[in-house]
Amino acid sequence: MSINLAAREGGGGLQAVARAQVLPPTRRQTWLDALRGVAVIAVVFEHLLDPLFPEVRAIISPWFDFGQYGVMMFFLVSGYVVPVSLERRGSIAGFWINRLFRLYPLWIVAAIAGTVFGLLPVYSALPGQLSDHPAVSTVAHLTMLQDVLQVVSVVNVFWTLSYEMVFYLLVTAMFVFGLHRASTTGALAFAAAGVLVGGVLPAGALSRGLGGDVVVLIATVVLMAGVAAILGGGHRLRLCGATAVAVLVVVLLGVNSRIGAWQSLAIVSTMLAGTAFYRLDHGQLSRAGAGWLIGLVPIASIAAAVWFGPGWGMSDQQALAFKWSWSTAVAAAWLTFVIGRLLRSAALPRFLVRLGLISYSIYLLHPLAIQAMRRLIPDAALIPFPERLTWSIVLMAAVLSCAALSYRFIEQPAQTLGRRLAHLATRRRGETTG
Repeated sequence: MSINLAAREGGGGLQAVARAQVLPPTRRQTWLDALRGVAVIAVVFEHLLDPLFPEVRAIISPWFDFGQYGVMMFFLVSGYVVPVSLERRGSIAGFWINRLFRLYPLWIVAAIAGTVFGLLPVYSALPGQLSDHPAVSTVAHLTMLQDVLQVVSVVNVFWTLSYEMVFYLLVTAMFVFGLHRASTTGALAFAAAGVLVGGVLPAGALSRGLGGDVVVLIATVVLMAGVAAILGGGHRLRLCGATAVAVLVVVLLGVNSRIGAWQSLAIVSTMLAGTAFYRLDHGQLSRAGAGWLIGLVPIASIAAAVWFGPGWGMSDQQALAFKWSWSTAVAAAWLTFVIGRLLRSAALPRFLVRLGLISYSIYLLHPLAIQAMRRLIPDAALIPFPERLTWSIVLMAAVLSCAALSYRFIEQPAQTLGRRLAHLATRRRGETTG
């Protein structure tokens, strides 16, 4: 029954799916939580520089981007863990139920809070694009693809979730085609594309050519139709749905992402590289293959930044600082991930592990607290450094407290419900196919 179910879910041949079914269950890997903890600290620190420590920003930012360092680590960790959850379960429906209940409950809370705060005088104003086109902006956000649909995020950190969603869709399409073990090839292909054509493909070209609202609506229809075909169709319909989803994702990455094709492609290649690390750790990838990956993907990502990094609205000195800080952040993220992987059997600081557990809550909630604080401290230069340091400690304590509560009362119950529904969906589909 399990092979029949997996064959129907994946549509990529019995052999490939049968191999996916023998993956053993794994206990929680605390080294990944610790890396998430480091990553979220880096992101929060980056976002505290402008409102509280501009003098530190002036010294550090030309050389290192803590925010980019953090998000690239998040992407490597996601690449390591996400595809395997699909393969182990062998059910696309179960995978998506788990993902939706993992991401959306807290995301909805943060989105509503960001919208309400944006309409109040205690917060920064709601971006004009969102207030002028509320319906289309809402649709774009609900797909979680708003960053590749040229729609500004209601909470600034939401942009990274667009690339998480892109990755989920690509992994799903690869699973349908039986290509889920081709992560190394995929990582190298996206990295090469970023270097070769990343600077040629114009960011936002699709929205400028067809109109932003039209692109959002077309992309949403194609996405919904493709996912519906994958989840509910026969073998051929599943292949058609996977093709539609894959084409949509590649087109949006190439000619419509807000950050540009070179950076979008570098992010996807990094996530696929994270998957390849999992393959290496579980004997599914040779050390030679991993060596090519570890060497070429970060080098290609840095090369793309050096060759194609943004110059719009920047002086030559600013553009150089961006390329340098982005490149050092990417290199440091890879180095940290490799070190964490080498220490995966060691006892890691419990504080970092705990931060990793609640890192999603910290990540989504901290911008709201920081923006509110900016209303209270409009000019950091007028406040003594010790007082600003105290503000940072108070803000971090508040964020951690709110994150712990949201993890306990929003994330955990939602994830538990998601696992139960995923199990029921997988069993029901197994009964109908067995």
